[in-house]
Amino acid sequence: MSKEISTPQSHPFITSPHYTLLSMALPLLLSLIAEPLTGLIDTAFISRLGATQLAAVGVGTTALTSIFWAFNFLGVGTQTETAKAFGAKESVRVRQISSLAVALSLTIGFCLVILVFPFSSRIMSLMGASEEIHTLSVTYFKIRAVGAPAILITFAAFGVLRGLQDMKTPFIIAVSINVMNIVLDALLIFGAGPVPGFGVAGAAWASTISQWAGALWAVLRVHSNVRMTVDIHMADAAKLLRIGGDLFVRTGMLTLFLLLTTRKATMIGPEAGAAHQALRQFWVFTALFLDACAIAGQSLIGFFVGTGWVDQVRRVARVVCGWSLGIGMSLSIIMIAGQRGVEALLVPPSAREVFGSAWLVMCIFQPLNALAFGTDGIHWGTGDFRFLRNVVLLASLTSIGALALQGRFLPDTLTWIWIITGWWMSVRALFGILRIWPGLGNSPFPSSQ
Repeated sequence: MSKEISTPQSHPFITSPHYTLLSMALPLLLSLIAEPLTGLIDTAFISRLGATQLAAVGVGTTALTSIFWAFNFLGVGTQTETAKAFGAKESVRVRQISSLAVALSLTIGFCLVILVFPFSSRIMSLMGASEEIHTLSVTYFKIRAVGAPAILITFAAFGVLRGLQDMKTPFIIAVSINVMNIVLDALLIFGAGPVPGFGVAGAAWASTISQWAGALWAVLRVHSNVRMTVDIHMADAAKLLRIGGDLFVRTGMLTLFLLLTTRKATMIGPEAGAAHQALRQFWVFTALFLDACAIAGQSLIGFFVGTGWVDQVRRVARVVCGWSLGIGMSLSIIMIAGQRGVEALLVPPSAREVFGSAWLVMCIFQPLNALAFGTDGIHWGTGDFRFLRNVVLLASLTSIGALALQGRFLPDTLTWIWIITGWWMSVRALFGILRIWPGLGNSPFPSSQ
């Protein structure tokens, strides 16, 4: 393996816990930021073609993203299982898990291509593509669908590498994919020399080619580390699919709640809808910082769970929660100080009156939001996926109920939507902490420790 650790006691976390976590989180953060930055550049390129073309790409991208989130277990579950096997020094099992994850990703990816192609036109119609943009959106969607196996393979390969605590390789691959995508965008959208411009189709091919190049690179790196095998156990496949079921429900409820908050804000009025969009986009941006810490924590937790060293599992949990809380508090202070700048950049003048109080609520809840993310990473690392599913069900159902009652028993304002969102964050953070201290329910953290 690329990062063999001779004994658990030789792990760098033992002597330098904070440095180890941050050194893992930083490349994660940079790789997470790379994709939205490339998305902005993509948008800038395509916007030069016209509003119709940009709308077509937007519809196609949204549909594909909605499909791919259902398979995030290929990354999350693989990372946890690999980290546990790595900590237990079970090199054969690491090889088997890695091979299974890549094979399963390839199979699911090709099944997706076969399934979505005949229904591409109908999917675009369901997404609201009008006659004007329908043809372009179908073209974009079909070409991007060819990259579906590559995207899922990359999920799995990155999960393996991160489970082995190699955060730099996924970062290098992610940045390289995005740079390639930008170069191919410029060439294939507009053309250069003997290469004609393909417009929207060129943008789709740029993404698809880049994704396949990245998937091949990632698989080669995994193979060089673990030497993949055809000795795959169906029991492991069943376990990954069970994890997939729990994550499907969890992610589905997260997405549903966020969609309903957007719907509720839009129903209040255009000013509330515009302000909410700015708030939501900034919230998504800050989540990248919290996700990086959570994913790094997941790998460390999984490793020490594999070693059976419970004291260190708890120590990782303390460090992750401490840094998550610190990052959340720092974000709150920076956000409060930077409110005017955000308003100037993201909020139309007519919506600023309803923006300020909702922004303050989001700032106040940011530390709890950070703990929700941090504890998610901790429980991913222990493999406590069913518990996370149930907590999100509780948080989302109670919050959706509050949204439904808003206007009848609560003030029908954007501020109250974000108070309800704060409750949603708080429930997740509270149960995430209680599962660790004192060890709520059938916790992987024994209360006697």
